[in-house]
This record gives sequence, structure tokens and C-alpha cells, in this order.
Amino acid sequence: MAALRDIKNKIEATRKTSQITKAMNMVSASKLRKVERKHRNFQPIKNQVKSVLENILSSHPDMTHPLLQKREIKRTGYIIVTSDRGLAGPYNSNVLKHFQKKINEEHKDKETYIVGAIGFKGFAFCKRSKHPLLNKESINSRDEVQFIDFQAMSKAFIELYLDGKIDKITIIYSHYVNSMTSRVQEETILPIQDLIPQRQEFQPEYLLEPSAEVVINELLPIYIENTLYGIILDAKTSEHASRMTAMKSATDNASEVIQKQTLQFNRARQAAITKELTDIIGGANAVS
Repeated sequence: MAALRDIKNKIEATRKTSQITKAMNMVSASKLRKVERKHRNFQPIKNQVKSVLENILSSHPDMTHPLLQKREIKRTGYIIVTSDRGLAGPYNSNVLKHFQKKINEEHKDKETYIVGAIGFKGFAFCKRSKHPLLNKESINSRDEVQFIDFQAMSKAFIELYLDGKIDKITIIYSHYVNSMTSRVQEETILPIQDLIPQRQEFQPEYLLEPSAEVVINELLPIYIENTLYGIILDAKTSEHASRMTAMKSATDNASEVIQKQTLQFNRARQAAITKELTDIIGGANAVS
């Protein structure tokens, strides 16, 4: 009877776990739809800022800016985007493995790079691995992503770049493909490389006050922040998709375990009943 009780307890514990993972799956599905919509709605804003910058640069072909100029890379800044919590399948581990591989391949010592970690998982990994960190405290990767969450770090990186203390900034994150697929991706956000001046005949006309230089100086940092914000929204979408998939797999696995344990329980119960019947029949035969 003790074996039957143990099996029954396992079934009950697995069933409760299944209820929790199913609820987490539903919550992640809801959050995924919300952040995916937010990410999609943000793209026109980013594209409009980009369009204005491209127009100004095409109107002033001789204009230069330190944020647009490539230079010899002596020190690199990395931004890694992870989550604050686990239970998201390989979401965090894939990003951190890619980052560590890149560090091992391209940097011989810790003086040639610095890391800004968004999300507690990435921050804790860098602390354990003793990577040089820009941020001394974890930057939360909350579901309701706001500019203010990472604004201080982006400004710090821009200042380091303008001061010549770093020569390149690369962000490593998990790119959302669809609800079942995501892939680790890296993008260079400084120097800015994706601004393509428009051809003159297709340019809308802008009146620039007080001057094109002032407008460029103001818009380029905003464009960098917009780019980073869009990437973080993309990564957050991937996080919820990974968590939803992981919780669905956990729920399915729990259902299989319950099915197997129930079959084992029924067999053990049948064996116990058969043994009791055999004892009763044997006792009756002995009496008669």
C-alpha cells in the first residue's frame, strides 16, 4: 500500500505542476501578443526619425559627425540583452553562449572590451565570469519596457564613444522570428552604419532651425536610443515566445508523466487486489 500511496502522491504533485505551467503558458501568450503589437507600432516612429536623418545627410553631403565615422577598433563595447527570470527555455543561455564565444575569439584581455548587461541573468553571468561591466547594478528587463530603463546606459556608451574610449558598440540579443523560432543576432549600433542618404529628387523639403548641425547633433543620439529600444522590444517578444514554448513543453511532458504514473498505479493496484484475492481463496481452501 505504501507503493500505491507514493505513486498517487507523484501523480498529484505532477498534476499541480502541470496546472502551474499551463497558467504560465497562457500568461506568456498574452504578454507575447501585447509586446509584439507594441514592437510593430513602434517601427513607424523609428523609420520617421531615420528618414529625416537620411534627408539631412543627403542635403548636406559634406557634413560629418563622430557617431557616423568608422575608426580603428581598439576597444569594443557590448550590450547583451537577457531576461530577469529563467523558465524561458534556451533564451538566455543562447545569448550568453554567443557572447562568451565572441569574447574568446576576438579579445585576448579584458582591457579591450566593456559590457553593458540588460537583464539580471546577463548581469549575473558577467559578474560570475568577471567581465568588465559598465553598469554596477542590474538593469531590469521588465515586461513594460521604457526608455528610462536603459537611457543612462545608452548615454554612458555614447559619451565613451565620443571621448574615444571605445571604438565600436555591438548589441547581442535574441531576435524574434515567430512564436516557435528565435535566433541570436548581433548588430553594430555605433558607428551608425544603416543611414543611407536619399536621392535628391525624392527628398521632402525641411526647414532646419537653427542649423543642420544642431539638428543632427540632437537627432543622432535619439536615433541610437530608438534603435536600442526597438531591439529590446524585439528581444522581449522573443523572451515571451520562448517562455510560452517552454511552458507548453513542460505541460505536455507533465501530461505524459501523469499518464505513465496512472498506468503504473492501476497495475500496482490490480496486483494488490489479485494478491488479496489469492490470500482469501487460499485461506478459505485451508479452512474447508
